[in-house]
Amino acid sequence: MKNKDCLIALVLLGTVSLASPGYAADAWISDKLTVPLRSGPSTSHRILHRGLPSGTELTILARDDNSDFVQIRTSRGTEGWMPSQYLVNQPIARDRLVTANRRITELTATVEQQRRELASLNQGKSDADNSNSSLTRQVASLEQELAEIKRISASALELSESNLELNELNARLRAEVNELIASVNQLEDNAQQRWLMIGGGLVLLGLFCGIGFKSRPRRSAWS
Repeated sequence: MKNKDCLIALVLLGTVSLASPGYAADAWISDKLTVPLRSGPSTSHRILHRGLPSGTELTILARDDNSDFVQIRTSRGTEGWMPSQYLVNQPIARDRLVTANRRITELTATVEQQRRELASLNQGKSDADNSNSSLTRQVASLEQELAEIKRISASALELSESNLELNELNARLRAEVNELIASVNQLEDNAQQRWLMIGGGLVLLGLFCGIGFKSRPRRSAWS
């Protein structure tokens, strides 16, 4: 039947060419095909369905090798016979093309999604790298601050020890100064007492001398 349709199409194309000598155009035979469903395994049996379209999915129930017919069932439950030459073991090219285009669309969407996820991951990695750099700088700053605090603490400890030594020295000096002051005071007291004694002795000596002068007998002016 397919060969017959092809022949008719070629004849029609030839007729058009003869009728229009100056006209030329490209054309293709349509791949749309319908297959009648019969009640038995021959072309003489009654037609149950005028034509199943190409691409219809069928279930094979039986085969008749003598007539090369197969018994099938459609997805709607219709059963009948048709020539096995119209059956293939995979979907037709048109349906495969539709499926392939659908798959291409799905894969394209998946690729775009993965590209967006990759870009997001790269951005996340960039943010993580920036955060890591910032944390590294913070750690370095904290380490530097810690070293400075240690240095100041060491200096403060040295100053504290120096202060302790100075305080001890100051205390010793104060004690020595106090001893010196006490000694000076003692010397001053001793010197004052000595001068008082000397003064008292002189006073007594003066008194004794005065008494002595007074006790001497006076001589007469006439003598």
